[in-house]
Amino acid sequence: MTAQGANDGGFGIYVHWPFCAAKCPYCDFNSHVRHQPVDQSRFAGAFRQELSYFAELTRGKRVESIFLGGGTPSLMEPATVEAILTAIADRWTLDDNVEITLEANPSSVEASRFRGYRSAGVNRVSLGVQSLHDSDLKLLGRLHDAASARKAIETARATFPRLSFDLIYARPGQTLADWADELNEAIALAADHLSLYQLTIEHGTPFYALHQAGKLKMPDPDLAAEFFELTQEVTTAAGLPAYEVSNHARPGAECRHNLVYWRYGDYVGVGPGAHGRLSVGATRLATSTERHPESWLESVETAGHGLIENAGLNEEEQGDEYLLMGLRLKEGIDLGRYETFSHRSVDPRRLKALLEHGMVEEIGENRVRATREGFFVLDAVVADLAA
Repeated sequence: MTAQGANDGGFGIYVHWPFCAAKCPYCDFNSHVRHQPVDQSRFAGAFRQELSYFAELTRGKRVESIFLGGGTPSLMEPATVEAILTAIADRWTLDDNVEITLEANPSSVEASRFRGYRSAGVNRVSLGVQSLHDSDLKLLGRLHDAASARKAIETARATFPRLSFDLIYARPGQTLADWADELNEAIALAADHLSLYQLTIEHGTPFYALHQAGKLKMPDPDLAAEFFELTQEVTTAAGLPAYEVSNHARPGAECRHNLVYWRYGDYVGVGPGAHGRLSVGATRLATSTERHPESWLESVETAGHGLIENAGLNEEEQGDEYLLMGLRLKEGIDLGRYETFSHRSVDPRRLKALLEHGMVEEIGENRVRATREGFFVLDAVVADLAA
């Protein structure tokens, strides 16, 4: 990667479907439960309108990835997915190898629905499995059981060229031996990609309230670090090393859409609560949309978009974001690109100190990456480099 500007990171489109069948107690995403059927045709029309708005801002860009996230996008009818993907193809040029990912929950998997998504153009699915143990799935508030998860993985592998699924570890009461067994089973089930996240307690969630009340005991920091180390060892030995802090893939099977984020590329974000980063002329814009689904819908139908933020980022903000995103990657960051965004160089004394303390390492001319030790204190590493 050379220091040519923001678009070195590629260009993608994120589509947020905000609805879920139930809200998980650990989740702080912008997701909403509706007890009446959602008017999918009306929402599809609003997605088309907002996509048109952003297409005008990003003329000439080539779409390398599309990600339908949520919420639970597998609650969408295949016709809704097809309408959104057709709208994108009508407004931009798609790369010949465009990656089109749809997030799905095992509880909403039907073979016929999956075939409909595949016919619509989806070529990669990301399943929110979270655990292969029934008791933990119940704790996590999931609507599926372990047998349904295994069946969903089987159906996805038979339908889509590419598959990933998520697991959460360092759960209350989980032992390292339990996790090693579960992880090895997951690797046997996986195709070429796994997303493996430590359970975190997010402010405002039911788990946060339980944790504050002493009713949810989490692993202490030392044990959590052991879970992380075990995860790296087992996945690396199996040929799915981490290419990002929480994401593991066989070489060449990395999620292209997430790489757009971590390489600090450009991406359009449409739908309720979606965020974007766009280079428009000499300005890099941070965009975000109205979070409440029905309010977003009314805004789009009235104004053509649901934007509540559309602001230029200054040089310092761009540099900080590039460091924060890029240092999550095994490939690290290009210090020349950092200078392009921030219009300043990293302080050589601070870099030298971080190298000496084993927080970062050099991996080639003008490139550095965080070490495993650096990952645990990434915010502090970024603050030091940006100072």
